[in-house]
Amino acid sequence: MPPLDEDEEESYVDYFHDAPGTMPGTLAIESNAPHPVIFLIDYCDDNAIRIKIDQPEDCAPHLDTESVSWVDVQGLGSEDVLLRLGKVFDLHPLMLEDVVNVPQRPKVEEYPDQLLLIVRMATLKEDGRSFTSEQVSFILGKNHLLTVQEEPEYDCFGPVRDRIRTNRGVIRCQKVDYLAYALIDALIDGFFPVLEAYGEIIEDLEEEVVRNPNRQTLQKIHALKRELLDLRRAVWPQRDAINSLIRDGNPLISPEVRIYLRDCYDHIVQVLDMIETYRELASSLMDIYVSSVGNKMNEVMKVLTIISTIFIPLTFIAGVYGMNFDTDQPGNMPELGQPYAYVICWIVMIAIAAGLIFFFQRRGWFDNFSGIKN
Repeated sequence: MPPLDEDEEESYVDYFHDAPGTMPGTLAIESNAPHPVIFLIDYCDDNAIRIKIDQPEDCAPHLDTESVSWVDVQGLGSEDVLLRLGKVFDLHPLMLEDVVNVPQRPKVEEYPDQLLLIVRMATLKEDGRSFTSEQVSFILGKNHLLTVQEEPEYDCFGPVRDRIRTNRGVIRCQKVDYLAYALIDALIDGFFPVLEAYGEIIEDLEEEVVRNPNRQTLQKIHALKRELLDLRRAVWPQRDAINSLIRDGNPLISPEVRIYLRDCYDHIVQVLDMIETYRELASSLMDIYVSSVGNKMNEVMKVLTIISTIFIPLTFIAGVYGMNFDTDQPGNMPELGQPYAYVICWIVMIAIAAGLIFFFQRRGWFDNFSGIKN
């Protein structure tokens, strides 16, 4: 992993850390965290059920069967429920701490008879112009999979639920490790709609930067760079986590599923490439903004210079003949006593101004004045 730049180093301090002296396994739950809602999907080749679980202990009878059991916990707002879940699934205190104390850096950890995978899921907000990121924890057992989501509002697992319900594909013929792969794949694919939205944002900003750059444009560029940095921060460690699943192997993941995980790795590398491309485009937008503002200022100065140049000789003539010297004395502006001197002076000044305008027009100095209006 390459060294992080200064902005990235600052962003990584947002990850959770215990207060000094905290006892291992301590759960830190935010006061505004939603109350956990538990769903169970239990399926085999010829049958599948999906039920809502009221008490964590109701999951226990499904964990020792030959069918695949997927327990999905949405929300982290109850320490009691989470501790009871930990007892039902026999979770190590440190594993439960990693699941509950969000956010954690995406990672893979092995425990006796269980495998913990922590990743981040990105989904578009309702405005379609920004994203929200949440932690998702996978706890893989022999015949069961426990997923814990930070937020219950939305996830990327709907297509997987539909495939299980309608028995499409081979998912109901596979074991629990294939279910884990399918969910990871859906989670990674959820990054692509987010990136498509940011691609449109960059296109809009490119047009705005060229046509009408202003202070709001600069703020939008800074916000875009920060959000792309957060998106990279969510994806980059997941690449290493999935790579470790493929490289190191685990008895809970079959060699066949490891081949499928290589496809997930390819997708997440593609996501990272797109993020890096968008970050470079966002940086170039800043350069274009500075150049556009400079060009706009140059055009303004050009107009002011031309106007000043036209009026300088006129001001000189008006200043010379505006001096109140006695015209009857020799050498004191005899032109002021000539007939039609006032009219002649105006004709000369207008002729000078027209001549300068014609000269500037021939040089092409008026060609870009329309850009100032924009």
